[in-house]
Amino acid sequence: YWAWCAARRDAVFYAILRHRSTEAGRELLKDYSGIVMADGYAVYQALARGEPGFSLANCWVHARRKFLEAKDSYPDEAVPFLDSIGKLFEVDRDAPAPPLNATEPERVAALALRAELRRNRSRPIIRDILNPAYKTKPEVLPQSSIGRAIAYMMKQWKGLTLFLGDPRIPLDNNHAERALRGVVLGRKNHYGSRSLLGARLAALFYSLFESAKLSG
Repeated sequence: YWAWCAARRDAVFYAILRHRSTEAGRELLKDYSGIVMADGYAVYQALARGEPGFSLANCWVHARRKFLEAKDSYPDEAVPFLDSIGKLFEVDRDAPAPPLNATEPERVAALALRAELRRNRSRPIIRDILNPAYKTKPEVLPQSSIGRAIAYMMKQWKGLTLFLGDPRIPLDNNHAERALRGVVLGRKNHYGSRSLLGARLAALFYSLFESAKLSG
């Protein structure tokens, strides 16, 4: 069994499911229609292809991590990508998401500012990432660390750039990663539940407590 997590800024839901399969991902998301921010796990890509109304945004932190892994062996190739990805996050720091307690006019204004900054500053950065990717890819071995980093990024390019058209979409799925941290740190204790019912009760209480914390 596996612990799955679906999170937003003010709530998080945990589920204990039998597999890490596409069917398990479908069980988690059920008939959700909208945007899902996720890492490069193939289950989400399969669901996005098969479910109408379901769009997948991919995480720039996971893409960046691949270039960090390649940096020691291919610094000349990896560092420009890392610098450009860092600039994407700088843009969003200048236009953070509206706070949870924002009024509707405040929320609209904050998202409008983010949309404008992304249009004027993030789009050129995206071009600065894409052009070297096309130039560098034929010059490196596909199975090298830099080759794998570029391939990983290009495979998810549509999801990585979805944020340009929707200011609500974050650049990363760090919120869900943080939500899973407690489960990961405590999993040796959770294993002591000795039953599927115990594990599912733990997931239930995690959902309640962590959502309460996020909501203040």
